[in-house]
Amino acid sequence: MDSITPTELHRRLGTPEAPRLLDVREPGEHALGALPESRLIPLGELPERAGELEDWQDSDVVVYCHHGIRSARAGAFLESLGFRRIFNLSGGVDRWATEVDPRFPRY
Repeated sequence: MDSITPTELHRRLGTPEAPRLLDVREPGEHALGALPESRLIPLGELPERAGELEDWQDSDVVVYCHHGIRSARAGAFLESLGFRRIFNLSGGVDRWATEVDPRFPRY
């Protein structure tokens, strides 16, 4: 699994080849703020809900959480299911808030 910085992700989101975004935080965290057009599947629910991502198998997928720890675990799990284009958002939404969007809530 590769990492992607918030700055690089921000650049890629504005292109036709924008990656899909998977938020593995908890619903309360997602409610505070989420990246645009992301899908929420909390890390603890990912094993039973991974089938919901079947149509993402051939896409670039950026997995994110608060700091990048849970998303790294989720990315490794998805790779074990055969996903090959998984990227972990380095530093999570906390780093996104400091480098890309200072209006994004920090918690």
